[in-house]
Amino acid sequence: MSRRRRAALLLGVAGLAAAVAMAMVSGYSSSVAESYGALRPVIVLTEAAPGGRRISPELAARGLEVRQVPARFVPAGAIASPERAVGLETVGPMPAGSYLTGNSLRPPRKRKPKEPLPGKGRHAVEIEVSGAGALSGVPGPVDVLVTTEPGPAGHGRTNVAASGVPLISVEGAGTSDSGPGLTRVTLGLTRPQAIRLIGAESYARRITLLPGSGGPR
Repeated sequence: MSRRRRAALLLGVAGLAAAVAMAMVSGYSSSVAESYGALRPVIVLTEAAPGGRRISPELAARGLEVRQVPARFVPAGAIASPERAVGLETVGPMPAGSYLTGNSLRPPRKRKPKEPLPGKGRHAVEIEVSGAGALSGVPGPVDVLVTTEPGPAGHGRTNVAASGVPLISVEGAGTSDSGPGLTRVTLGLTRPQAIRLIGAESYARRITLLPGSGGPR
């Protein structure tokens, strides 16, 4: 047999082997697909996420990956698109490699704003005041003005009883039962301020709050 015919024969044998191998792989793939189902897209976390973690667009781009999984292994409620997860938050801690499912995510819960603290050396004290509606219930420093009852001259005096006081909360204009137009507020007061203002509630004509402009006093 000539060298040329031998080479042609070897090439033919190699081609036949390749065709047989391809047929075997195709048959195996078909068998696997029939056994486990067609491939389906699923979303997998590539980094761990704590409970309550919001899926932001940045996290979706960085920490989510689309993978193809046989239908038999796709968990119930699996999310197939990262866009569907954006804006939701994790129900509990999820390690890297976890599937994102409808049960593992929820709409973000409203965060209750943290109530301001009275401050060091201060106490939360409720008093009844006038003119608190203009403050819109926004916590911040306020000045407390006390107006006394009219004296012999026919008019009362107004003094700044406390300046730069932390306003912790406002219950709403006119919500007090003590009198019309009064509002119950909670202030962060030092002990002397608390004693002075609690006493003023019994004798003063009016206690008023204004947005604070000065330092604590």
